[in-house]
Amino acid sequence: MDHRAKTSLLGQATRSASLGRVYSDIPGEISATEALELVRSDAVLLDVREDHEWAAGHAPGATHIPMSRLSQYAASLPTNKTIICVCHVGARSAAVTTALNHAGWTARNLAGGMEAWVAAGLPVVDHSGGTGVVI
Repeated sequence: MDHRAKTSLLGQATRSASLGRVYSDIPGEISATEALELVRSDAVLLDVREDHEWAAGHAPGATHIPMSRLSQYAASLPTNKTIICVCHVGARSAAVTTALNHAGWTARNLAGGMEAWVAAGLPVVDHSGGTGVVI
């Protein structure tokens, strides 16, 4: 992906904020258990929270690219796998999901974010692999 494409990736997320596009750009949302099944079937769980949130607790095996650095690292994401985006409660990851879908990836949003992940009883680890917490 060239620099122009990466730059437009985040631009898509901000442009979709107009009222006329909000309803047409709502990304496909999935539950935490559906996300886990897709990950087990080779999807990528992309955590877009900030570094301190990730360090405190994240889903085991997730990939971390903060939303603020997505355009810088988007090219590292596989184009042949579904990307499941997650944040704290689902708002940031919904914007990232929309941007990725517009840029050619297949992406889904984890409804309710890491809060839903924890509520479903799924594991959370910290930066050292111990039991983590969602902040």
